[in-house]
Amino acid sequence: MDQKTKIHSELRKNESYIREKFENCADILIRPMRLGSESKIDCLMVYIEVAVSNMMLDDSALGKMINHFWEISPGQIQEFMRNNSLGIADVQKLADMEEVLSAVLAGNAVFFIDGYDKAMKISSKGYPDMGVSEAKSEKVLRGSKEGFSDSVKTNSALVRKRIRNSRMKVEEKTTGVRSKTVLQLLYMEDLVQEDLLENIKTSLDEYRIDGIFDSGMLEQLTDRTWYSPFPQYQTTERPDRAAMEILNGKIVVLCDNSPSALILPSSFNGFMESSEDWFHHFEMASFLRALRYLALLVATLLPGLYLAVIRFHTQILPANLILSFAKAREGVPFSSVVELIFLELSFELIREAGVRVPGALGNAIGIVGGLIIGQAAVSANLVSPIVVMIVALTALGSMVIPEEEFAAAFRLLKYVFLFLGGYLGIFGIVLGIYLTVAHLSGLLSCGMPYLLPFIKKEPCRDAGEGILRIPFRKRWQRPLYARWEQKIRLRKNDSDDSGESRREDSGKVQEQEEKDS
Repeated sequence: MDQKTKIHSELRKNESYIREKFENCADILIRPMRLGSESKIDCLMVYIEVAVSNMMLDDSALGKMINHFWEISPGQIQEFMRNNSLGIADVQKLADMEEVLSAVLAGNAVFFIDGYDKAMKISSKGYPDMGVSEAKSEKVLRGSKEGFSDSVKTNSALVRKRIRNSRMKVEEKTTGVRSKTVLQLLYMEDLVQEDLLENIKTSLDEYRIDGIFDSGMLEQLTDRTWYSPFPQYQTTERPDRAAMEILNGKIVVLCDNSPSALILPSSFNGFMESSEDWFHHFEMASFLRALRYLALLVATLLPGLYLAVIRFHTQILPANLILSFAKAREGVPFSSVVELIFLELSFELIREAGVRVPGALGNAIGIVGGLIIGQAAVSANLVSPIVVMIVALTALGSMVIPEEEFAAAFRLLKYVFLFLGGYLGIFGIVLGIYLTVAHLSGLLSCGMPYLLPFIKKEPCRDAGEGILRIPFRKRWQRPLYARWEQKIRLRKNDSDDSGESRREDSGKVQEQEEKDS
């Protein structure tokens, strides 16, 4: 039998094929049985043991079906299957053996009956998973505490719970020649741009690979600028964040066995936003956003600026401060560059150890290890106290950035600025900033500029994109990713002024079009 072999009406041939394919697969159960009044007809059930349980109990769909088959004649059983009369479970007819194998390996039960050239796929509870848990990496003080799980079906249901609209589409496809990993694309049909959707589908189908086990593997395969340290796809563990981005006209990609969703396209400003920004008042949210940008600059430039000042440009600081720096470095045997690199790498080791050690012990190692190593290094005159403070501020700045992968890019960039500032001074810092901004300006995410909306001639201020957050009631426009004819997202719900409100909104859109043209 080849890969597209049709299901045979003789049960023994189907059973022989299945046993050959699932040879030495102890987790897959192949259960022959005789059903019908006086047990006159042969049947076969194929399923994964853990994925399908309690199949013979009265309260399960399979149990009810089999109990019903015991009481009717063989002819009635075949008629029952032909007419798909099983209304107590999700049933689908399968025509060839490839569909049968895929259905079994997806965690479903497949039922064969002698004399019938189709099989019945009966959905079951599926593979075990951890269920819905709290989001660990995107904690918020206000907002939903739900996080994605490892099951792609559960994840799409969590998003569907927040967007109960038939225009939200969920397209399913498989990737991985051997793993057959299920992917789902979630988007609003009337908001998403068609060329963006086609671009993403083409990227997902561009490579053939043995297996995809996490959305991170998918991200690396489809990155256009693969050499860039900046992530071109935004990830989230929060269903509410995914739902908000779908309403902005973006596309969310869910990968089976991965608790992280990909948000496409992404932007520099999007990585600096937190999920709870839109749940707080705009004054505090704006302050926190500005603080994050300041923290990003500190995490990237502070070590390089320190080296540039103490090595080349001491005249820009007050004399007392320069003397304090010089006194703190007395007795340190290393150059300032080596001193700073040594302490930065030490803190990176502590951070990595804290992540790898399980439980509360990891947090203790991070705090106690930093204190002990920093104090011991200062006491031994290996580093100066001011360097310990600079490294600590740099580490805190990187932790303020909401997206871990985005923060990691600036953690790497920090070493580039460290060398530029240490050997070229302020000129090196300015050169590094110029090269970084030039790289970000040319970076694309799914064909969209990475620095949107900052590089747009007339940014959509009423969409709320930018460093400062506008009041929620002023956020009447959708971001640049949505279709232009669907730009208006907020209208005043007043029956007396509805016509005037619509005219005002149309006037705003027309005015924006004239500016863009």
